Amino acid sequence: MAITAQQVKDLRERTGAGMMDCKKALTECDGDIEKAIDWLREKGIAKAAKKESRIAAEGLSKVVTNGNKACVVEINTETDFVSKNDHFLKLLDMTANTILNSDAKTNEEALALTVDGKTLNDLFIEAISTIGEKITLRRFTILEKGDSDTFGTYMHNGGSISVCLVLKGSSDEEVAKHMAMQIASMAPTYVSRNDMPEDVVAHERQIQTEIVKNDPALASKPEKVLAGIIEGKVSKNLQDMCLVDQVYFLEPDKKCGQYLKEHNTEVTTFVRYLVGEGLEKREENFAEEVAKQIG
Repeated sequence: MAITAQQVKDLRERTGAGMMDCKKALTECDGDIEKAIDWLREKGIAKAAKKESRIAAEGLSKVVTNGNKACVVEINTETDFVSKNDHFLKLLDMTANTILNSDAKTNEEALALTVDGKTLNDLFIEAISTIGEKITLRRFTILEKGDSDTFGTYMHNGGSISVCLVLKGSSDEEVAKHMAMQIASMAPTYVSRNDMPEDVVAHERQIQTEIVKNDPALASKPEKVLAGIIEGKVSKNLQDMCLVDQVYFLEPDKKCGQYLKEHNTEVTTFVRYLVGEGLEKREENFAEEVAKQIG
């Protein structure tokens, strides 16, 4: 029988499940909404969907490589305890490797990928029902390299930070590893100023111009001198955003750009995931949490 939009809407409001899951449940149950509710509960979908309003800002990230492809994945959970759960760790590993061996571009495409007859979305729902927390695929990036390039990877603290980079025209895994550790610890945004959008530079230049204008000690300086001072301040304030301009953590007397040049290579691109970065964190009240557990 044909399933109407109103039936899907009603089931979704009653269960909190997604539209496609509701439509599938109604189709399986010949439009009977009560049976469809049971079907969703039996599949663990309704229980999982009720957790959608919870904040998932913990979790882990992971880097996996295979030949000339690499994938960095972040999966979020509600609490950091779940990141130690074997079921969650298997889900993380399976997700990273499944996406690595695909051409997925979006989370929706990734979750539709199949593993042993089940979609990744199905596996997430099963994990949510088993573990009892909201678990979400937040993001992923697939990187590719040439045959003469090398991947540099690093995962800090089991995946609280994950980095993957491409080292151009080099097989020096030590240099690749050191640069990955540099990126993990110093968090550059760009490889160099050449990769920095002009609006970022223009914004910083505008700020430094105003600072110089408002400095009485510089009021009598010639315009050409002031322009040089402004550019110097712009470069200084932007250098920590660029990998090649950062101080190399193992040799503080040199910049990363110099270190790379000494090894006849360069970093062409990198990805750095800090788990939960930019997400709202849940306000924790330990006393209330304990009370819930023993109540």
